[in-house]
Amino acid sequence: MLRFVHHPDYVSPGAPGTGMLFDKYGLVPMALDGMGAAYEVYRPDPMPRRWIEAIHDSDYVEEVMTCTVPAGKERRIGFPISERIARRALLSPGGTWLAARLALVHGFAANGAGGSHHALYDTGAGYCVFNDLVIAANRLIAEGRTRRILIVDLDVHQGDGTAALTAGRDDIVTFSMHGEKNFPARKAVSDLDIALADGTGDADYLLALGDHLPRLIRDICPDLIFYQAGVDPHEDDRLGRLALTDAGLEARDRIVMQLAARAGVPLASVLGGGYGNDRMAVARRHARTMLSLADEHGRASSPFHH
Repeated sequence: MLRFVHHPDYVSPGAPGTGMLFDKYGLVPMALDGMGAAYEVYRPDPMPRRWIEAIHDSDYVEEVMTCTVPAGKERRIGFPISERIARRALLSPGGTWLAARLALVHGFAANGAGGSHHALYDTGAGYCVFNDLVIAANRLIAEGRTRRILIVDLDVHQGDGTAALTAGRDDIVTFSMHGEKNFPARKAVSDLDIALADGTGDADYLLALGDHLPRLIRDICPDLIFYQAGVDPHEDDRLGRLALTDAGLEARDRIVMQLAARAGVPLASVLGGGYGNDRMAVARRHARTMLSLADEHGRASSPFHH
């Protein structure tokens, strides 16, 4: 059974001409239904502002909340900040935190939004407003629910904001495997970065993942894994530049869950990137990722201890 965190306000109209369309967040539940998937929906609350300001500059948070983000920052984000976008920017970290809470009880849960890994201390960037991964991880640790969290970021774009916001912390460890020449042009430094050449296909991708992730999980012994499960490494992705097939993406997701389950570590996934003119095809990729993770978790015999 998939435990799926979703809110109707994850769906927000995209500003004309920006290239960012939020309707995929509404299409993912439709894709799950179309696949006949069994899932339970959990509705998140907005993340309280104090937890966002624990990670982001309070002046920037105020700009978002009052829809007064300067034009330069809006250009960097990629779309203007409206009231609905501001509400969505609070709900997405709330959903990531709720997915983690559910994972700590059940072993796995998925947020149907989130993965805003380009957001930095005092600005958003790359279609990301607030960094839900770091906000949720910091809150979970501060509340005493976890001691150490591993963020596994397999979006095709480097998790530069996540790396920058957690630099110097040993209780949030970051792993990013991404396209070397893809956005952002200037990479940050994660705890472990694996940069892949344009056109990397299934075999080389899965080999790199298998070479690095098992050792990292073993070495740091996390209490929780956040999995940024962007589907933009797919060969048909408009912004991806890698060449994973449907089977390659599924193998990637199953490997991540197998490793977590073998180590007895609960896992919460977030949606991450996925871009294409056929937005239902993108939504189906996201749905398949969540269902592969749920299926692999169901097969795992490792008990989860808390």
